[in-house]
Amino acid sequence: MNYFNYFTEIEEAFVRKRGKHIFVSPLDWALIESWKERGVPLHIALRGIEKTFESYAARPRQRSIKTLFYCQEEVEAQFEEWLASQVGANGKAGKTESANDSELPFPRESILKHLSGLQESLNQIKQERKREDVFSETLERAVAQLKDLEKDFSKSKKPSAEKLEDSLTNLENLIDESLLKSLSSDAIAKEKAEVEKELKPYRGKMDTAVYEQTFNNLLLKRLRERLHLPRLSLFYL
Repeated sequence: MNYFNYFTEIEEAFVRKRGKHIFVSPLDWALIESWKERGVPLHIALRGIEKTFESYAARPRQRSIKTLFYCQEEVEAQFEEWLASQVGANGKAGKTESANDSELPFPRESILKHLSGLQESLNQIKQERKREDVFSETLERAVAQLKDLEKDFSKSKKPSAEKLEDSLTNLENLIDESLLKSLSSDAIAKEKAEVEKELKPYRGKMDTAVYEQTFNNLLLKRLRERLHLPRLSLFYL
């Protein structure tokens, strides 16, 4: 992850979560630079931002989040936890022995294989598309983040499947949003019509919120299948 990408990834994540297109301030960039200089991994900074907005959504305030400094406390907390998880790690992928591995839902080697396979799949999809656009760029960014997550998980003395799952969920949301933006309105309308047809027999039996969630899930499922996009969650191991 080069110097410029570190800044832009964090800026984009913050802007995306705010829901309003507004550039971060010079002070925010200075904060990002301090994280970079201290060695805060990108996926840790992104996780801290995601957690901050999740907490805000659970207890909304009158004032909106307007600055990245609102996320500083959570990023610092995530970084401290990450540093603690690295103590005693031997740095050899797949070879770290820890009693905490017994608490993982799957063997560490299986999880690392999953992360490696995701990188291969996304790289292959990007190559098969044979064009450079926003979605291809997103796939490239996703591969870079998956590589960092794999390296981090392999070296951690106290690996956390829950934190990894959070990062994978956030990354999949990023891919899904980029996929939707990359399609033409006609293409999306066609897929939506197919989903409506599929759900028509059940529409009257579902609450509005449940129907909308089911609709969106099926729409994304169809779009992913068109490109053979893999699911990132550990539950798809």
